[in-house]
Amino acid sequence: QVQLVESGGGLVQAGGSLRLSCAASGRTFSTYAMGWFRQAPGKEREFKAAINWRGDNTYYADSVKGRFTISRDNAKNTVYLQMNSLKPDDTAVYYCAAAPTIATITRAIGNYWGKGTLVTVST
Repeated sequence: QVQLVESGGGLVQAGGSLRLSCAASGRTFSTYAMGWFRQAPGKEREFKAAINWRGDNTYYADSVKGRFTISRDNAKNTVYLQMNSLKPDDTAVYYCAAAPTIATITRAIGNYWGKGTLVTVST
């Protein structure tokens, strides 16, 4: 069992940056792949980034590739999402997820979920 709590959301101007954090509880954090999804108003939740348990393999959705970076610190039970060059279209609630592998993260198969943090990007 893994409990996830996101933080770091807020209001930022277009072109700005934010770093989201996801703190995990549970002794098995370091064995899980971790990921970030987002859900914009009126839209479905979409996968954006994932990282394997060791932190040496990452995978991104095309819409954020080159702008977002996922990383993790297993000693702190925390995963991060550095978001640069933000656009108004990035406005959404961002959710942290945990699952056994990157593949299961991206397909949202049996993910553990946090409650989300709101990111608003203004023009």
